[in-house]
Amino acid sequence: MSDSRRPKIIVIDDDPTGSQTVHSCLLLLKWDVATLKQGLLDDSPIFFILANTRSLTPAEAKRTTQDVCHNLKQALAETDTQEYLVVSRSDSTLRGHYPLETDVIASELGPFDAHFMVPAFFEAGRITLDSTHYIEADGVRTPVHKTEFAKDSVFGYSYSYLPDYVAEKTAGKIVAEQVERFTLNLLEQGTAERLKSLSNNVCVAVDAKQQKDIDRFSQELLTAAAEGKKFLFRSAASLLTSLAALPAQPILPAEMARYTRNNKPGVILVGSHVKKTTRQLEYLLKQSGVAGLEVDVSRLKDNPDQASAIVSEILAQVQAAYAQDKTAVVYTSREELIFNDVETRLAFGESVSGLLMDIVKGLPDDLGFLISKGGITSNDTLSKGLALTSARLLGQVIPGVSVVTTGANHPQFSNLPVVLFPGNVGGDDAVATAYQRMASR
Repeated sequence: MSDSRRPKIIVIDDDPTGSQTVHSCLLLLKWDVATLKQGLLDDSPIFFILANTRSLTPAEAKRTTQDVCHNLKQALAETDTQEYLVVSRSDSTLRGHYPLETDVIASELGPFDAHFMVPAFFEAGRITLDSTHYIEADGVRTPVHKTEFAKDSVFGYSYSYLPDYVAEKTAGKIVAEQVERFTLNLLEQGTAERLKSLSNNVCVAVDAKQQKDIDRFSQELLTAAAEGKKFLFRSAASLLTSLAALPAQPILPAEMARYTRNNKPGVILVGSHVKKTTRQLEYLLKQSGVAGLEVDVSRLKDNPDQASAIVSEILAQVQAAYAQDKTAVVYTSREELIFNDVETRLAFGESVSGLLMDIVKGLPDDLGFLISKGGITSNDTLSKGLALTSARLLGQVIPGVSVVTTGANHPQFSNLPVVLFPGNVGGDDAVATAYQRMASR
């Protein structure tokens, strides 16, 4: 397909890590009409709207998605954007507000002929075979419903077989037998004719074992879209690689320290609580050149008025580490706290995030780099801690882990490289590797 016919790919991202397989595009942290027009008119074929809905209650997520779509409709009209694809990017382990978000997008921007479930994310070992979603790690393939992710207290689920997952999440509104299955066999044969026949926003579960499985599929999707079919996507990051079809990133992952400012140490902020993050944190703290600073969040639960005192204590410790030319690792205590209900847990999470963002605002102005670990933590770092309207994606420092820059006009941290590190990506040494690449001198 020629570039002139290539539709603009609009990604509504439920945390800021969905850009983890592309580069050189805009991440928008606001969705007023003027900011959305900036994304639509940008040279890159793809841009991301960081709605951060995974951190919100269902009612808040619905309202946010409606706001995005309402403003997007106006921005599309004002820029005369005729050809576009909408992707609801979510977690590769099936956690998120589905079907709420795709239902809202369909009601605001539809009607659509189909919505595709494509949770594959190869850089993190997430694959789909015979419509069942798996995590591959250390040579072992595990159905996702048997992992810690399926036990998530907010977004838990019982099935890895995507038609059953859809039936469970839609409470039977879509039954398993109604879900179309695009298996590897069909992808190899070609999906062009099947794509033409889809209608009435049918749900389609798509297999993918490696990137080339969805490369051809994406081209067939784009052709069908150019011929008038309207498609919506609920996907992880790997589909975006194929749809955007970008060349290699400008600076290699191993050379990302070229973006680090002033030859100075950085700060690593760790908010994610999944077991993988805890193992990565333990590995990181054994590296030379880092200083671990624990934020005891139980103090905040017991006494919310402690927040400003905790911030002052941590910032003093950051300054002390910085004076010794060390990168401070600011991490929330790992103990799992118990709450009476989901709303209370989400509200406490917002309080902890607010505390962490106050820390970000007080970091040394000449900081070399910032690494943010955890999807929600990363979104808040960009939108609240750094108060960005948009950021330019530079590329990946390790597979699945993006680096953005604040831009030259930031009032406090101009041209600061910020690493957006998802909670569930990489081996035990992954955060340490990202740190070493950013701190390389």
